[in-house]
Amino acid sequence: MNQVNATSESVLRSRGVERIINGQAVMDGAGVKINRVLTQPLQRRLDPFLMLDNFGSDAANDYIAGFPSHPHRGFETVTYMLTGRMRHRDSAGNEGLLSNGGVQWMTAGRGVIHSEMPEQEEGLMEGFQLWLNLPAKDKMRQPWYRDFNAEQVPAFATDEGARVKVIAGHSHGVRGAVQREVTEPIYIDVELPAGASFGQRLPAGHNAFIFAYRGAVEIGGKPVASGRMAILENTPDADGVRIQAAEDSRFILVAGQPLNEPIAQYGPFVMNTQAELMQAVEDFRAGKLGEEAHA
Repeated sequence: MNQVNATSESVLRSRGVERIINGQAVMDGAGVKINRVLTQPLQRRLDPFLMLDNFGSDAANDYIAGFPSHPHRGFETVTYMLTGRMRHRDSAGNEGLLSNGGVQWMTAGRGVIHSEMPEQEEGLMEGFQLWLNLPAKDKMRQPWYRDFNAEQVPAFATDEGARVKVIAGHSHGVRGAVQREVTEPIYIDVELPAGASFGQRLPAGHNAFIFAYRGAVEIGGKPVASGRMAILENTPDADGVRIQAAEDSRFILVAGQPLNEPIAQYGPFVMNTQAELMQAVEDFRAGKLGEEAHA
C-alpha cells in the first residue's frame, strides 16, 4: 500500500441518506454468483455510474467458471479485488493478474473483447466491479487498460483512525490512482474503527453513494447495514458527507459528475442511441469489434 501524507478535510454540512438499496442476487459470466447493487433502474439517478457488482465467496463453485471472452463498448470498467486472483486478457493484447488489493481500470471505448478468469481453485474471492459511463464524445475512443497493484494505490490514515485507499479522484489532498476529466469520479475504500467518523468533501453536482461491506455505519443518524448501498441526497448546500462507524466497518464511497446524456444499453454495450447499439452488435457479430482495438 502506497501510504502518503494527507491534509485535514472538514465537512461543514453533510449530505443525508436518500434511500437504502439491498441489491439483487444474480449470476453472470459462466455462472459466477454476484450481488448486483447498482442495477439498470438506478442508472439515471446515479449517472455517470451504470452498474456495481459485489462478488464474494469462499466456495469455488461460486466463481471458478469466471468470465470467459465477452465484448464491451462505450464505457469503463473498474475492478477492485479485495482478496483473490483474477487473470485479465483482451483483444488489444493486454494481460494482467489482479490480486489482493489491486485495481484494474479498463476503458472499453470503441470496443474490446476480454476475459476475466480466476487463478485460484479454492479460498476466498472478493471484490467489486464498477461500470463508469463515457461521454458521447469519448465512446468511440481508443481502448485503454492499466493494472495497479496494492502498492500503487495511494493510501493514508486520519487522526480518527480511518484507513483510506484512493482509487480515483482526490481525498484529503491525496490524488488517486486514476483521474477522469469529464465524469470526475471519486472512488475510495475506507476502513473505520468503531466509534470513529470520516468526512469526505464532495462537489455539489456529483451523484454519490456508499456501500458498506464490513460492519455497519451511520450517516446523519440513519443506519447503513453491511451489504447495503446508501444513495446520498443531492443537498444543494452540503459540502460532503460524514460517516460514523457503529462498529468496526469498511465501505466504499463513490461519486461522479453526471453526464446528463441519453443511455442506451444492450448487455455489454452502452451507447447514446439505439442505432449506435445496433452498430455495436453488428460490429461484434462481424468480428470487427476486437480488431478495432488494435487500430
